[in-house]
Amino acid sequence: MASVARTLSLPLPNGARLQILTCIPFVLAHLSVLTIFFVPFHWYYVLACFLLYEVRMFFVTAGYHRYFSHRSFKTSRWFQFLLAFMAMSSSQKGILWWAAHHRHHHRYSDQELDLHSPTLFGFWWSHVGWILSDRYEGTRFDYIGDFAKFPELRWLNKYYLVPPIALGAAIWLVGGFGFFVWGFCLSTMFLWHGTFTINSLSHLFGKRRFPTTDTSKNNWMLALVTLGEGWHNNHHHYMASARQGFYWWEVDITFYALKVLSWFHIVRDLRKVPEHVLAEGQALAAAA
Repeated sequence: MASVARTLSLPLPNGARLQILTCIPFVLAHLSVLTIFFVPFHWYYVLACFLLYEVRMFFVTAGYHRYFSHRSFKTSRWFQFLLAFMAMSSSQKGILWWAAHHRHHHRYSDQELDLHSPTLFGFWWSHVGWILSDRYEGTRFDYIGDFAKFPELRWLNKYYLVPPIALGAAIWLVGGFGFFVWGFCLSTMFLWHGTFTINSLSHLFGKRRFPTTDTSKNNWMLALVTLGEGWHNNHHHYMASARQGFYWWEVDITFYALKVLSWFHIVRDLRKVPEHVLAEGQALAAAA
């Protein structure tokens, strides 16, 4: 079976292999978007696409990233499960898989062991190649033991297609095929590439406030696209904070939503940016 798998794969310059069978669903998912030209147009389809993008992007950024990867706030077990389920409805693999690999990325950011450094391995590898390759298929449980102790999260991580299939089916049942194409297929494509820009573009374009050891940059346009994740240099300098837009003028919609949830005691203990970090950033900006 291993020889067959290698036959149905393409070698990459960095030694990884791109699995053709793995790429087929990815390609078909993109082609499915073209069916928007073959269904009647309705403005509420556009609204559904926008809302399902924004809501799921919040769960990607608050769930996959700020909670499971960095533990930047606390919550109950039921909301923890909801964060995981809704983040995984974006079809970006298992919650433990995602968070573990992201922790690995921070440990080796822009070094040879980094998963998706665009400065070392190029734009396409950092954007989509790494997630489609055979190199990072398994979950790194050595990085995610704190959350792997929850059986419901291990179950979700194993059956990672359940959330997107459940959401897609619900959307189809509620609004029909056209609603499904716009609300699920198109918004999911936008979600994929919006999320992936943080791995690729935010290490290539933008400004650096803090002199981190990697090439992370702040980019206000990516921050709008990803509800705050574009303040990437801030994040790499102090990754524990629930807020990535450190200053009032740095729009961070994910943090604003978390703040509102904290008023209702759904989340708690939002980790703040220390005053000395804020002062350091202002001093560096003044000296630039």
